[in-house]
Amino acid sequence: MHPFKTIPSLPTALIANLETLGYQTMTEIQAETIPIALSGKDLIAQAKTGSGKTAAFGIPLILKIDTAIKDPQALIMTPTRELADQVSKELRRLSRYRENIKIATLTGGVPMRGQISSLQKGAHIVVGTPGRLQDHLSRDTLPLYDIKTLVLDEADRMLDMGFYEEISKIVSNLPRQRQSLLFSATFPDKITQLSKHILNHPERITIASAHMTEVIEQIAYEVTPASKPEALLQILRAEKPESALLFCNRKTETEVVAEALHTQGFASDLLHGDLDQRGRDEALLMFANGTTRVLVATDVASRGLDIPQIALVINYDLPHDPEIYTHRIGRTGRAGATGKAITLVTPAEAAKQAEIAPQAQQQTLAALKPDKGFIMESQQVTLCIDGGKKAKLRAGDILGTLCKEIGLSPDQIGKITIQERQSYVAVARAAAEQAYRGLQKGRIKKRKFRVWWL
Repeated sequence: MHPFKTIPSLPTALIANLETLGYQTMTEIQAETIPIALSGKDLIAQAKTGSGKTAAFGIPLILKIDTAIKDPQALIMTPTRELADQVSKELRRLSRYRENIKIATLTGGVPMRGQISSLQKGAHIVVGTPGRLQDHLSRDTLPLYDIKTLVLDEADRMLDMGFYEEISKIVSNLPRQRQSLLFSATFPDKITQLSKHILNHPERITIASAHMTEVIEQIAYEVTPASKPEALLQILRAEKPESALLFCNRKTETEVVAEALHTQGFASDLLHGDLDQRGRDEALLMFANGTTRVLVATDVASRGLDIPQIALVINYDLPHDPEIYTHRIGRTGRAGATGKAITLVTPAEAAKQAEIAPQAQQQTLAALKPDKGFIMESQQVTLCIDGGKKAKLRAGDILGTLCKEIGLSPDQIGKITIQERQSYVAVARAAAEQAYRGLQKGRIKKRKFRVWWL
């Protein structure tokens, strides 16, 4: 029996869709949350990232949508654009079994005009960040009178980012008769205050955080500030990961570390808050498709990344508090996989490390056996095509052109990502020139598109 069949009220079509999407098990948060959400009660749930929260609130939420009503009936608030995009993507997958479910993503970094147009055409579910949602409310472009379900995803992070007032203002515009679901990895005092403000006699669920200790191996190495670059190389050459996500505390540090790795032959890139939205999107995309093997980031990347195959997380700099540490290392060991998190600690940080990462095992660099010839090269490149969903391009169109028209074999083509106005395709380095020239000269769906290297 499929695990979701244990919840009697879930329709057969929904369960069949879950099977096609690869939902072979039901996570603890899903088993605990879905029956409560279906009952209509308010809920406050403590669960780490990677625990399956989106399906936990998304499955009941989609069931309640009335497609005869074109205005928003569910509002989901997230702290970052990356998480909003991730949630929207998964909700679209989960809602495939129902026709005409429309989802609008409202975040900063993109023009308002397209978002307003989507809302005018009709959107049953709205996923957005507090700042952009507030912008739409101020312009009277976001109707909220039909909202039946409110979800706050990663509420603690939204409060850390200073969104308490925006959340309160948005909630004050919602109907009083609604269901509210709040998800948070931690429960500081502000979360308790917020929950009293927006929830009505909620059920409370706490999912044990065994995930961190049982699934993620945590290691700490003592280093001097001057020896950090060499220690990093030793670790990477000893671990030989398929991918690695490095965290630094400052933007300038990410630039120095990424450049140092690049000069050593590692396929590295950086991600920090001063990049424009397109730069951030492309950095994440190239890491997700394997073109970038090592991503060096500030804490802008510690939440909302949906990259299940991250093999290794390295805290190049010790974070400032335990919550940031938890969110950083939670990027590995996701979706049932195991992972490893390594932290570099200077002698002056020893006491701080004992407080922030007490479960990290102390080991010495001398015990490592690095392969001095190992580098994390990329075996593929990413090409950008100047057309996406707006041009009605699909992944199959690009795959067909590359294989049938240009002559690449399917195993030379990696991940294809279709966005609103651009599409990205990872191609084996040996076939990259052939793919580039073929796309430049040829056509996709009988249309010519500009193409360039990233």
